[in-house]
Amino acid sequence: MFELNYCPQCGQKLTKRSLPLEGEVPYCEKCQDFRFPIFSVAVSMIVMNQAKDKALLIKQYGRDSYILVAGYVNKGEDSEATCRRELKEELNLDLKSLSFNRSSYFAPSNVLMLNYTVVVDEDQLVTPNEEVDAWDWLSVDEARKQIRPKSLAEEFLDEYLDKLNESN
Repeated sequence: MFELNYCPQCGQKLTKRSLPLEGEVPYCEKCQDFRFPIFSVAVSMIVMNQAKDKALLIKQYGRDSYILVAGYVNKGEDSEATCRRELKEELNLDLKSLSFNRSSYFAPSNVLMLNYTVVVDEDQLVTPNEEVDAWDWLSVDEARKQIRPKSLAEEFLDEYLDKLNESN
């Protein structure tokens, strides 16, 4: 996890101080306040058609494997609004419904990732922006095979599809 060593308000070097029920927490002697971890928040979306038999996956940044649609939550924005905005920005799609799956802290980029399932009308015209190199509607079996291996996207997708399979 990203370690906070200096106060983001005054720049003073932080010390550790015990806080009941929290343990050792960075503390600013000058501001006389505890400083909790700072990290980014992002959403990732499992984009499904209405029949929930196809998933829309994308490729980005010159990589050859598929991933989930994702994006950072802007200051003042809730995660549901981020889902709507990112889906519209990256693929020009409107969602019909969304539901929260789970979250996971991703240490390599110091991000708390909030995963959702969004359902869209498959007949909408997909017009990707410059962030998206390629996209495709894949059957659920093909989506499992094509998602980037050993990634958080794969973990989210597999968990969701396993639950979907159990309910059918």
